[in-house]
Amino acid sequence: VMYLGKIVELAPASILYQNPLHPYTKILLDAVPIPDPARRRKRLLISGDVPSPINPPSGCRFHPRCRFATGICREAEPELKEYEPGHFASCHHIPVS
Repeated sequence: VMYLGKIVELAPASILYQNPLHPYTKILLDAVPIPDPARRRKRLLISGDVPSPINPPSGCRFHPRCRFATGICREAEPELKEYEPGHFASCHHIPVS
């Protein structure tokens, strides 16, 4: 999964769909329609405008639109870390289990 030209999450599809870690991945997966009109779910909403890819924001590129963003998100770009075998994510606020 990429956001503004940076990988924010990388995993085999089966792992990614079952356990998305990055907030942007969760929002993308939440936007996938459910083919059953009787089933409804509470949608995760994203606010703000997409920043310029030519002049991306400092720190985490997703921080202007992320509801979990804190000061570190604006200052430091998170590194892509492996949270489980083959599952990488780039976020300062991924809970470690």
